[in-house]
Order: sequence, then structure tokens, then C-alpha cells
Amino acid sequence: MVQPFEVAWSDESVQVVLDQVRAYPWPPAPAFDNGWVYGCDGGFLRDLCEHWTERYDWRAAVADLNRFPQFIARVEDYDLHFLHVVGEAGGKRPLLITHGWPGSHYEFWGVIEKLAFPSRFGGRAEDAFDLVIPSLPGFGFSSKPSRPIGQRTTARLFNTLMTEVLGYHTYRAQGGDWGAMVTSWLGHEHGGNVLAIHLNMMAFRPAGGPKTEDEMTWIARQGSMMDLMGAYFRLQASKPQSLAWLGAGNPVGQAAWIAERFHDWSDLSQRPFEQVHPKDRLLTNIMIYVMTGSFTTGAWYYRGLMEERSPMLAEGERCQTPTAFANFPGEPLYSAPPRSWAERAYNLVRWTEQPRGGHFAAMEEPDLFVADVREWARDL
Repeated sequence: MVQPFEVAWSDESVQVVLDQVRAYPWPPAPAFDNGWVYGCDGGFLRDLCEHWTERYDWRAAVADLNRFPQFIARVEDYDLHFLHVVGEAGGKRPLLITHGWPGSHYEFWGVIEKLAFPSRFGGRAEDAFDLVIPSLPGFGFSSKPSRPIGQRTTARLFNTLMTEVLGYHTYRAQGGDWGAMVTSWLGHEHGGNVLAIHLNMMAFRPAGGPKTEDEMTWIARQGSMMDLMGAYFRLQASKPQSLAWLGAGNPVGQAAWIAERFHDWSDLSQRPFEQVHPKDRLLTNIMIYVMTGSFTTGAWYYRGLMEERSPMLAEGERCQTPTAFANFPGEPLYSAPPRSWAERAYNLVRWTEQPRGGHFAAMEEPDLFVADVREWARDL
């Protein structure tokens, strides 16, 4: 059963959070020109919290979060929250878009109308999609699992949502970060329903490890970057509840943990951080975690990867669903592999090089994201 949904945060519940932010016992922070090298920069975090308590209009944020039609549907043991925007396609061109961590369904606010109603923005009506944008289980307004689940289970849930709940027997799917892993499993295990997939991060790994010099160089670089920037992954994939104990009742700590990822994973080569991710937008994404208790179960999602099947494919195994990849080159941690690597894991039919943009492609470069998704769907 599908039920309409609206975000509703009470004055009392928000005031609890704001009081916790105001009462935060600030620890020492290193005096350094670039405090981001130690984690979340102390000066930035103080400015963010001052903005949070003095200028951030949370009521306007709630109104914005209710701007598009959203629903809750029961699928297996989960209540899945999702946006369903029926655009100019009128039910004929469904596209499932899946977010990652520490993002949310709110990542796609800048692309929804352009994808659903292209003629409003000088585009062609035939490029329109019906958009379905869920919150991952344990994230945002979807229900919380009783223990960690991962991306393969999520793909099954989302395929049921699309086919049995919404009646889209066939559809396209797009994703980055964990959304890329969910979308890859959709293509791999639900290819009878999924016509094609579009990724802005490569998820599956082919069997046999690196086979060329370029692949070996890329693997070595990935290992170095994980040593430098991957401590969050190792903690969340091994002992996520330890992080949950630290974050509970601590919105400033949650904000610091999330903001660091946005800073470190975005393309800051042409614009400063606060232009790429304005404070209000960053805080709305953070508030989705804080107000729904998703900081804990969002971290669990990494352990879910460990407890479900590995993304390392077996010998001879490949995602056969036609796959497109958009490489946003400002992605510092999860950089694109050589094409030869991707082609062993996917039926790769399209690879585009973008001029800029990083991990949060739809947020950072919405027009580039929209253009690539449109062109991919036209090619099909």
C-alpha cells in the first residue's frame, strides 16, 4: 500500500537539536592554515553551527523538502520513502535514481524538474522521465532495519517497489556512491526489468585483479587514497556501532563527520567549498540525518556490504545490462578505473568524460548531470 508522506518537524524537536548545537563543548582544534587535513576544519564548523542556530530557516527547509510528491510504501519488512515525480513522460519513461552516503534523496533537488519537465528549461518534452527517488533503507524517512543490510538487498527492495508497487515493469536506473552499488546489483540481478543503468561511480570489481599496467597503477593509487582518506570506511564497515555511540545526541559531531566527506570528495578546483555546497543546503542534508536518527543506521550500511555478497565478481561474471558511466574528474577518492577494468565488470556501452565535478555530481554540477543522463537515455 502506498501512502502520501510529508516531512513534519515540530518546533520542540528542532529546538532540542539547536540547544544541543549551542551547548556543544568545543574541544581543542589544531592551529593550522588548513584544518581540513586533520578532519573537519574547526573554523568552518563553528561558522556552520552559528549559521545553524542563528540564520538557518528550518521551516523553509521543511517546505522545500515537501516540494515534490513523496510517499511511503511497505516492501517486505521495510517502509520505503520515495519521491514520485510524474513528468512530461506521463508514465512512459521511468527512471529510478538512488543516492549514497552521506547524501540523501535531497541530493537531486537541482536536477528533478529538469529531468521531469525539460520543456520548462528549453529542452525537449521527449527527453522527460518519470522519476522515482527513494531513501535507502535506514536513511532519511525510510524505516530502520533491525540490523545492517546492504546494497544487494536494497536492489531487490527497489526492484519490487518499481515493478510491483508502482507498476513499472521496465525502467532505467541511475546511481552514484552506494547508489552506484545498488544500481549495479539492479542491472546484474534484475536485468529482466532494468533496461539500462547509468553510474557516476564504478562499483563492481572484475575477477582476477589488475591485468594491465594502467590497472595496476590505478589500484596502487586507490590504496594510497584509502590510506589517506578511507578511515571512515574502515570504521563504518567494521565497528559502526562505536561511531553510533559517539554521534547519538551530538548533532555537531554528526555535522562534522558529514561535512568532512562533502569537503573531501567534492571538486574544489574552481570554486570554494561554500560555493559548491552552500551552508543552507549542506545543513538540510545534515538535518535529514539528525532529525530521523539516520546517522547510526546510515553507518550500518557499510557493514551491510561486508555481510552481503562482495562486489568482487566471480570469474566469467559480468553485469550484462547495458551500462553507461559518467566520469566527473574532481572525484578525489573513488577515481574512475581504466576503461579496461570497467569493461570486464560491466557491459559498458557509454563512457563520458565530464569537464568538472566530483563525487556529488547532481549537487555539484546539476546541468552536466542532467545533460549526460538525457543523452544516455536518448542513445537507448
